[in-house]
Amino acid sequence: MGRYILRRFLYGFLVLWGVISMVFFLFNILPGDPARMLLGQRADITSVDAIKKDLGLDKPIAIQYFNFLNDISPLSLHNTSDKESYWYYDRTKYINSAQLIKIADVALVLKVPYLRKSYQSKRLVSKVILEAFPKTMLLAFTSILFAIIVGIMLGIPAALFKDSLLDRSLLVFSSFGMSVPSFFAAILIAWLFAFVLADYTGLEMYGSLYSVDDYTGEVYINIKNLVLPALTLGIRPLAIVVSLTRSSLLEVLSQDYIRTARAKGLSEFDIIIKHGMRNSLNPLITAISGWFASLMAGAVFVEYVFDWKGIGVLIVDSLEKYDLPIIMGSVLFISVMLILINIVVDITYALLDPRVRLS
Repeated sequence: MGRYILRRFLYGFLVLWGVISMVFFLFNILPGDPARMLLGQRADITSVDAIKKDLGLDKPIAIQYFNFLNDISPLSLHNTSDKESYWYYDRTKYINSAQLIKIADVALVLKVPYLRKSYQSKRLVSKVILEAFPKTMLLAFTSILFAIIVGIMLGIPAALFKDSLLDRSLLVFSSFGMSVPSFFAAILIAWLFAFVLADYTGLEMYGSLYSVDDYTGEVYINIKNLVLPALTLGIRPLAIVVSLTRSSLLEVLSQDYIRTARAKGLSEFDIIIKHGMRNSLNPLITAISGWFASLMAGAVFVEYVFDWKGIGVLIVDSLEKYDLPIIMGSVLFISVMLILINIVVDITYALLDPRVRLS
């Protein structure tokens, strides 16, 4: 089991390194000059050069790549004496850090990953992301919870009444839910429930977790604004849960021990819930865990449509302003979350099913 866990973490590290490299080189070959974006097109060349030096953009691409890896890595190598060195150990930049080993002028430093500062606000990227992340996390968690509860409730009758009108209708819904793009579903649901049926639903098309009272100016939590984005984001995992619950339960109900339970006179409720559902949860757990990770990334379009102030809106706003540190930091943050969740899912599944480790 230890070798399996080590192998999963090694694969995860290689994937993360590939993502980091792709993000760095992709955004460095894009047209546009961050220094010009900050100062404006009429800025003089001296000011532009000063900004480039401050941001480290005057260095060759290989050195920029080394500095980028050095900044975001928890373990990094730094020069401790030469302040003009491109890899100088600047304690004002690496606030939460400590030297582990020092040989001559080179130190191995343990630190909190430094995602640099926003070009626009000059704030630490890590703080900006951590402010937006809880809202995206709440949206993803609510969506997956909605998908689990409603999906299982719909999947059970679909399996019990196979080939009925209800079953066929749910299969059509599952196919539609798995194929519809999230941005199209977001626009459609916003138009239907927050515009056409707004008088009946009382829901608004735009809004984040926190709202401001028009009269008192007080900030309060507005749960109503969570309904439509959570519903939209939950459509695809809901379709998956319905389909998996139906197919898994059908497979379990055809087993010999279910026939034996019926022959012994157990109630249909006990057979379905205690024996059927319990033994059909394995593929469901795997799918739900994987989809929870995917929802973190898929929330970008949904958040933008509903103006939900999470990481999705943060990324889109940063793209419009060409704020590269925010964009790169957000992409890396989401990638790390995806990789870690997938590793946890793989390990959990291996604990539940030893055949996974052997394969």
